[in-house]
Amino acid sequence: MFSGMFRRRQASDPAAAESPSPYQVPLYINAAYYPNWRIYKKQPPSSLRLGFISHVFYAFAWVREDGTIYLSDQWADTQMPVDGTEGCLRAFVQLKQQYSKMRVILSVGGGGKGSENFAAVARNRSLLDTFAQSARGLVDQFGLDGIDVDWEHPADPQQGRDYVRLLAKLREVLPAPRFVLASCLPAGQWALQNIDLTSAHQYLDMLNLMAYDFSGPWNPETAHQAQLYGSPISGCTAVNYVLSQGVPSRKIILGIPAYGRSFLGSNGPGQFYSASGGEEGVFDYSDLPRPGSVEYYDKSIGAASCVGPDGGFVTYDIPATVQQKAEFVTSSKLGGLFYWHICSDVRGPRSLIETGYNTLHEM
Repeated sequence: MFSGMFRRRQASDPAAAESPSPYQVPLYINAAYYPNWRIYKKQPPSSLRLGFISHVFYAFAWVREDGTIYLSDQWADTQMPVDGTEGCLRAFVQLKQQYSKMRVILSVGGGGKGSENFAAVARNRSLLDTFAQSARGLVDQFGLDGIDVDWEHPADPQQGRDYVRLLAKLREVLPAPRFVLASCLPAGQWALQNIDLTSAHQYLDMLNLMAYDFSGPWNPETAHQAQLYGSPISGCTAVNYVLSQGVPSRKIILGIPAYGRSFLGSNGPGQFYSASGGEEGVFDYSDLPRPGSVEYYDKSIGAASCVGPDGGFVTYDIPATVQQKAEFVTSSKLGGLFYWHICSDVRGPRSLIETGYNTLHEM
């Protein structure tokens, strides 16, 4: 299933390396999400460095009460003039002429409104048929390579069973290997335990494990948000749980945040804090470390942070932690890495995405 045709690319020419045929999985996946709202920050597809990306997850489409999948921003997705075409979706698809081995996948769901109708649709056979047919319709209309189910998240065992039924129906209309079927899930066992992962993985090509947001403003004390090791939750413990449920290691894609979570009034983990800095407690990775702050790297747990005046304790990933996580992926024989999201990364030696790609494919 996994070919050895991907090799390390030089940072000066990321599109230069030979890559696999359009429907062949690369040696290691290095995927990234693109949120459609970033077009309003003048970040069109042509501005992104896609030579290091095997899969683009275009976020988000949403689900109506009648089961129909619809694009969440028709103007940005299909009408706005972008890169010489109409809409961001077409702009990504046309870039496949340049990056011929890159797959473009529509991500359905997301937090809040994006996932609110999943449970009812997945429970009803007729609505589920509508869901699957509309998914295939969008894939065909825009020349996409598949669908990513980002139901956040099945909240009980019944919803977990319905989730598996939804994946099975999607697989019927999006057969392998022509189409990719992926799903993005929280890394916590509190959410994963509602799903029969042994059954679910049979329909999936990729299980994108969100190994981040382990801490945030919902917690009373500070903690690292994406540590690879440690307790009570980490990337390693999440992967081990998924493996224990019978999911093949090569289907597991480990998630990396390209943003930091801020805790004002604190200078490290395990402390009380007063508030959150940034926009809703978040700083883009491109804005880190904060001015006047000191950056720290804890290799023992695979986590990084900065401490300073305007962000307090900010927990995020840096190239050293991404390298550590990529080495964990290769040693554990996982499928690769993904990033939320591509627009928050930087270019050059501090790039998370380039670091991940180069470490995964280092000879």
